[in-house]
Amino acid sequence: MAIPTNIMREAMILRLRELMIEDDRIFFVSADFGAQSLDGLREDFPGRFLNVGIAEQNCINICTGLALEGFKVFAYGIAPFISMRPYEQIRINLSLLSQTRPMNVNIISVGAGVSYDVSGPTHHCLEDISVMRTLPHMRVFSPCDAACAAQFVDYALATSGPKYIRLDGKALPGVYAERTADFAKGFAELRHGSDVCIIATGVMTHTALEVAERLPGKVGVIDAFLLDNLDEAALAECLRGYARVATLEEAFIGCGGLDSLVSCVLERQNLPARQQRFGFQRGYNFDNGGRLHLHRSVGIDTDSLARSLANT
Repeated sequence: MAIPTNIMREAMILRLRELMIEDDRIFFVSADFGAQSLDGLREDFPGRFLNVGIAEQNCINICTGLALEGFKVFAYGIAPFISMRPYEQIRINLSLLSQTRPMNVNIISVGAGVSYDVSGPTHHCLEDISVMRTLPHMRVFSPCDAACAAQFVDYALATSGPKYIRLDGKALPGVYAERTADFAKGFAELRHGSDVCIIATGVMTHTALEVAERLPGKVGVIDAFLLDNLDEAALAECLRGYARVATLEEAFIGCGGLDSLVSCVLERQNLPARQQRFGFQRGYNFDNGGRLHLHRSVGIDTDSLARSLANT
């Protein structure tokens, strides 16, 4: 059976499997979470694959120990559980310790935002951008497609330090299939417009592109995939000339996420653009429904956004 490479985790694991052939220092640790491509990785490298079970805190502890012994480690789990259940271990073992000891630990967090839509608020992951961005030394990666996710593997292996990799749980259209992500810059300008620039991340980049199609020529689109270490001066150059900047994220707004990052850039770079913030308000949604239903409930679907940006 063919492995679907338009799914972020599958594309990333396939790239990892290729590189594990060449580099015997790569180690993969799963918190009892599978994937079709993971079967092959586990069979090919039984000595460098470990399933710790439903034990995310211990997963981070083990990854820390492996990293201190010189391994390049990937921790793998479901987004809300691999990010927030072991948050103390991530803070102390990775963020704090990495300031004094070299290590390379990469947390692959699958199911960002409301990827697990019908599973409800226990499985929604709307806090992770904020809580991970607040940790010193933690790079936060939020790709919009599988190709960008796969490209990040090489960067992650070559770059020391802890990283949080925020993957969508569903298959998404390609954006970077014929484009190379510039990880030194941390973002890509996908469209240029005359009126408003949407800075989006993850799945919402696709919505931003749809809005740009609805309002041709007026809407620019920037895909922000590094949410802690992007090139602020380069981003400011892209934003000069825009009267409005809209941030769009499948996460809570007003508490340290993408909107806060952009707000700081506008202030530090002395840009006059007015900012609009689109995302989830700080509260849990118990309404049962798919992703589009959840987006409509907070006004971040394509129709709602196109109306909001056209009328202001």
